Amino acid sequence: MKLTKNVVFSVEILAAYKLRTFLSITGMVVGVASVVLMVAVGRGAEQRILDQIRGMGTHLIVVSTGQSRVIAGRRRQMSTVTTLVPGDAEAIAELCPSVSLAAPAVTKKLNVRADGETVNTEVNGMTREGMVIRNFTIATGRGFSEAEARAKRRVAVLGPSVAANLFGNSDPVGAQIRIGRVPFEVVGIAHAKGIDQNGADQDDVIIVPLITAMRRLMNVSYVQSIYIQARDSQSMTLAEAEIRAQLRKRHRLRSKPDDFTVQNQATLLATERETARTMTLLLGSVAGISLAVGGVGILAVMLIAVRERRREIGLRRALGARRRDIRLQFLTESVLLSGLGGGIGVAVGVGGAYGAAALGYWDTLVSWPSMVIALLVSVILGVFFGVYPATRAAELEPIEALRSE
Repeated sequence: MKLTKNVVFSVEILAAYKLRTFLSITGMVVGVASVVLMVAVGRGAEQRILDQIRGMGTHLIVVSTGQSRVIAGRRRQMSTVTTLVPGDAEAIAELCPSVSLAAPAVTKKLNVRADGETVNTEVNGMTREGMVIRNFTIATGRGFSEAEARAKRRVAVLGPSVAANLFGNSDPVGAQIRIGRVPFEVVGIAHAKGIDQNGADQDDVIIVPLITAMRRLMNVSYVQSIYIQARDSQSMTLAEAEIRAQLRKRHRLRSKPDDFTVQNQATLLATERETARTMTLLLGSVAGISLAVGGVGILAVMLIAVRERRREIGLRRALGARRRDIRLQFLTESVLLSGLGGGIGVAVGVGGAYGAAALGYWDTLVSWPSMVIALLVSVILGVFFGVYPATRAAELEPIEALRSE
């Protein structure tokens, strides 16, 4: 009951000093809102990166020729190797128990012409299984059939970006295009996949049957990549080991180093998630500085309040109030200020996060735990920064306080 009266009295005092109360909570509002918004931006960026990686394929493992390194955030091929062949993919699918599908692929940037328009785009030669592994689905038209692939038919599926660049708003299904000097018939348009984690447009691509690409466009007998789908997420590490052992055996490497690189999507996901979480933590920590500044603002305002209310303190002490009553009074006011500022800050931060997402400035993902933590921290800061002013108020002697002007 005594605590309830204390809270009611504190609310009345804060309401009586509107400007001072407003200035006290402003810093806390800015601090909490900053933390909530920055964490939402960081979580949104993390989710976007993870979705982009998952969009590349499900339970995906990629084998590429030669050794590669990550340079400036992108994986670069260090040498050209011709030992990876379509038969390797067949052996992996047949002899690796943890593998569900395996599909060879070739890729090359080529000029593509249609209706007087010319673009330079990525041409992917792959099998129907490769389209399944890479999550390429058909939006309009159809994909190429197994019979067309075996017959080396000149048919193509366009990515949405290529279709827009070549044909604008027209429907390209059934139209003729030239890839290099070779004519192809457009049989379908793929669904949009967006930007990958390296910033490349996954829709700026043309997909043609693998053997057609190898024989008619690139004139090669080897492939550059094998896309592999593990049976499930738990099998990916085992699948990687089986693939490595099978390729080393087929390529007769013995004591030689690998002439291929295996990239495991699970490893990539874990690495990107850890990087994104570190960035989110950094953003939240920077925003947390403004939260601490808001606590200092409450400290300053409460010290001013103690100075301005010396006569009130002296009168209460003279009427029988104990030191702990005065201490509790000022501590309650400090906690109310910080709690009110924290609550408004959470609302402002959530509103800012949803507003930024709606306007398309950032992808944001509101983190409810971060909201609760920011609110709790604001209350804790209210207690921390309110102890000193409350102690100073409690230590005032009644006679000295009543004599103050």
